[in-house]
Amino acid sequence: MTKEELKKLVIDSPSKEFYKKVKENWDGIAKPLNGLGQFETMIAQIGAITETDKIDISKRAVIVMCADNGIVEEKISSFGYEMTAIIAEELARGTTSVSRMALRAGADVIPVNIGTHQEEEIKGLIQRKVAAGTKNFYLEPAMSEEEVLEAITVGVDMVKECKERGFSILATGELGMGNTTTSSAMAAALLGLGAEEVTGMGAGLSKEGLARKYEIIKGALEKYQLRKDEPLRILGSVGGLDLAGLAGVFIGGALYHIPVIIDGVISAAAALTAERLVPGVKEYMLPSHLSKEPAAKLLLAELGLSPVIDASLALGEGTGAVLLFPMLDTILSVYEGSSTFQDINYSL
Repeated sequence: MTKEELKKLVIDSPSKEFYKKVKENWDGIAKPLNGLGQFETMIAQIGAITETDKIDISKRAVIVMCADNGIVEEKISSFGYEMTAIIAEELARGTTSVSRMALRAGADVIPVNIGTHQEEEIKGLIQRKVAAGTKNFYLEPAMSEEEVLEAITVGVDMVKECKERGFSILATGELGMGNTTTSSAMAAALLGLGAEEVTGMGAGLSKEGLARKYEIIKGALEKYQLRKDEPLRILGSVGGLDLAGLAGVFIGGALYHIPVIIDGVISAAAALTAERLVPGVKEYMLPSHLSKEPAAKLLLAELGLSPVIDASLALGEGTGAVLLFPMLDTILSVYEGSSTFQDINYSL
């Protein structure tokens, strides 16, 4: 996808007709009106996106974008590139946290190698490698504009493939060392905030490590002089291939009418980037949880979204997003099988 093609994308709003129909179905169920709160709205949103009031989200998957970030060279992560490769291999074997949770939730795991540092191919991952990781953004821009656009296209294409395979809902996940730093830098630039306001401990940083993280992000923000309305340049300057790929997944969800679940702070940074790149895609997003990272709440608020899970999650991989699947299943059991006011001969 070229820059011009990206700019020309127009997103149709989800169906107001089916949103209204699903809400009417909810209101007919023998329970207090809006008794299931935000979950009723979520189900109506899914109906509007998929253009039906017969909701079916049984065919589901989590897309996990795997990539390395050159910023780890600045010692802002507890682990280096080698850990990405190790965990990616376990992801392919189905033994990581998200793999086990997805299995229980009846979801496929779609692991995508969009930019790991390791030269050798990681078996079991879908190979869509744009580059062998990003550059160290403290010293130079993380990616070229061409790399950013290619990574976004990978995400869009993955959603297209999922649509063709019959998936009806997708979750987002990521894997790669240094990506809480890239997402914090992205959040600061997208929201116009300082490093301290958006940056957390990441994967178990020490106080000294956190101070270094602040320093790195501050330095990058000063170096590149990023503005909130430059999402493509923000991605290229301080982002990651996983973030760009996930932004593409969110854009793809809107293009192919598939609801896409936001995971934690990295996914949320990608979601806001997608909305800034192609206004309107947020109508196809579902929030899942409130990450422990401070930027998460700010990013979701900017999108106008409220997560339904608040459990201080900070694992990544898409684990929080996958947790939403069984919750939606439980809510759908009420939507599909409950008595209606008509069944009990009661009129409001």
